[in-house]
Amino acid sequence: MRKYIGELALTITAIIWGSGFVASAIALEHFTPYQILAIRFFIGAVILGIVFYKKLKGINKGTIFKGAILGTFLYLAFALQTVGLQFTTPSKNAFLTAVNVVIVPFIGLLLYKRKMDYFELIGAFLAIIGIGVLSLKLSSSINIGDLLTLACAVGFAFHIFYTAKFVKDADPILLTLVQMTTAALIGFAVVFFKGESFHTVETGGTLSILYLGIFSTSAAFLLQTVAQKFTTDTKAAIILSTESFWGMVFSVLILHEVLTIKMAFGAILILGAIIISETKVPFLTKIKIKDLKFGRGGQRDS
Repeated sequence: MRKYIGELALTITAIIWGSGFVASAIALEHFTPYQILAIRFFIGAVILGIVFYKKLKGINKGTIFKGAILGTFLYLAFALQTVGLQFTTPSKNAFLTAVNVVIVPFIGLLLYKRKMDYFELIGAFLAIIGIGVLSLKLSSSINIGDLLTLACAVGFAFHIFYTAKFVKDADPILLTLVQMTTAALIGFAVVFFKGESFHTVETGGTLSILYLGIFSTSAAFLLQTVAQKFTTDTKAAIILSTESFWGMVFSVLILHEVLTIKMAFGAILILGAIIISETKVPFLTKIKIKDLKFGRGGQRDS
């Protein structure tokens, strides 16, 4: 039951992040990307601190250290994604960011010799193909923005992987609070270093940044951290990759974007990836390579 609750929480997280595309688009009309990052993480840290202040008594050096690592990965990933977007197209930025779903299982293999589940690996590759069909506009050129976005995908992959690793023996709420605080501190340091200043904005800008801070940051990352206590890192990455699917849904519903056959086919592939990784489709289990695992040593995640 915990496994299914965790996966439901990850799905809700992906839905929230998908809706955040609209809020981000509005916020960028009033704030710089670095201001948005600093403010959203600050709001997240403040809200979690107020709601769960009693838990602060149980914080320890281990949680602070682990939370600081996650917060650093989180901010770097977002920053690289933001800077990369300035030099590449939004579709390539979205697609390359989603490559993290394929990177996650290889982190465990290369760093910890962890075996990879065959069906989760198929699901990861199918998800990335679906995201490519959903968002990518073919282009043979590769620029600095593409490379920065790919680095951002690595950052998100490490964040997902180590969230699953750290949350096994740490309080997920305190872990989330520390990483939000760390990301906020780095965010304000960057804003200060760049010489940017905050100013009064219109209601639309205020509401959008509040949505990002309350829902896309504090609520979503808390759900992600808690949920990853009950599922594998690869499966978490696959479910979270549906962010692009939900972004498409909200773009159609709110921004009245036209739904194309290409978008629908990409969405089907992404959902198919989740079905394969989750159910280990019966007809595939008859394949002789069903017991194939990649890597040596370690315990298989379940």
